[in-house]
Amino acid sequence: MRWISWMVCSALVVGSTVITAAQAVPPKSAAGNAAGKPAPNEVVTKVILPPSPTALLPDALDGWIADAPPKALSDAAAADPANAAALKEYDFTGGAASSYKRDGETLSVHVLRFQDASGAYGAYSFYRQNGWPKADIGTGGASNHNRVLFWKGDTVVDANFSHIGPLAASEMRELATRIAIPPGNKSMMPPILANLPQHWLDPQSTHYAEGPTGYAGGGGVLPSELVGFDRGAEAATASYSLSSGPATLTVIDYPTPQMAEAMETKIRDYIKAGNNAQPPWSKALKDSDVASLEVRRSGPLVILVSGDAIPDESHRLIETVHFQADLVAIPQPTTSEIGKTAQLLVGIAGIVIVGGSAALLLGFFLGGGRALYRIARGMPASSMYDEEFISMNLREKWDDRLNAPKSPNPKG
Repeated sequence: MRWISWMVCSALVVGSTVITAAQAVPPKSAAGNAAGKPAPNEVVTKVILPPSPTALLPDALDGWIADAPPKALSDAAAADPANAAALKEYDFTGGAASSYKRDGETLSVHVLRFQDASGAYGAYSFYRQNGWPKADIGTGGASNHNRVLFWKGDTVVDANFSHIGPLAASEMRELATRIAIPPGNKSMMPPILANLPQHWLDPQSTHYAEGPTGYAGGGGVLPSELVGFDRGAEAATASYSLSSGPATLTVIDYPTPQMAEAMETKIRDYIKAGNNAQPPWSKALKDSDVASLEVRRSGPLVILVSGDAIPDESHRLIETVHFQADLVAIPQPTTSEIGKTAQLLVGIAGIVIVGGSAALLLGFFLGGGRALYRIARGMPASSMYDEEFISMNLREKWDDRLNAPKSPNPKG
């Protein structure tokens, strides 16, 4: 026991000494700051800031020289006053505009940036009309006479040449290399486009809408108020060349299958109403073969086919749309609150048992080792029998005095 007490006291003394010394010595950084420069042994970390983002439009591009610095477009009204509502639906965030000159020719470029790639593709499909020749620029592009339109990442570029030359596409590709791809999900295409059948699809005819203005401007068949954009719906429209005639496929994606079921009934009743429908049918519906109009639902998708194809081909086209759900297993709790409490109590009991066993083993080894050491030296196992134990033996001396013979001399 003396040996254990000595070790505990020594540990306390050493610990207090270390703490006192640590508090007495000032930090090196503080000493360095007091002198106005870093301490000799202090490690200085250099912070390297990222480079400033590249401007949306350069001052010069393949011989084209800007008339003035690019103009920043902070809101949709400044970017395109006529289509500001559609740009807002696609989550327009900003842009730039600039005019260039080269050898007496002019080039006007508008760069529009959106929240993600879905908004950029939607705006691109809004501006691009059906039948425009495809251009291999950026992620996707098209041209119409002196106008070149393409998109990449979250950005749409609209360029208008006074006279388009054979190298106009390569000049726009150079501009596309300056556009960065946004990270993560912001670079993903709208998922609804994956539900459009690719067979019989007319190239450059797909339109994606997130609101009523974009839907109407992209050639929407149904009235915008009937689609349900106020409920979070998204719509994709595409043209198909069937053997019996052209057809238009409209796919509307709703947040839930229950909502899609309710909207399917509403759209089906609207189609059945015919000339009595309110609001009145659009021109696309009036020009369609009534026998070919068909509505069906697949999960959260509502599909409408219209056009002049015969009913059999229209039915075959609409049946090719199938919603594929990606199910993810969500782990469910398998232990009740009572079971959790029991597990906690068992854990506490286990800790107590382990701690008690460790204490017993430690006492056995420390006490037993000391006893073995004393026995090996020829001493009793316990120190209470040591010869150096001081004892006054008062009881024995008192008993001897009482048993001693009395002296005849009273004073003796």
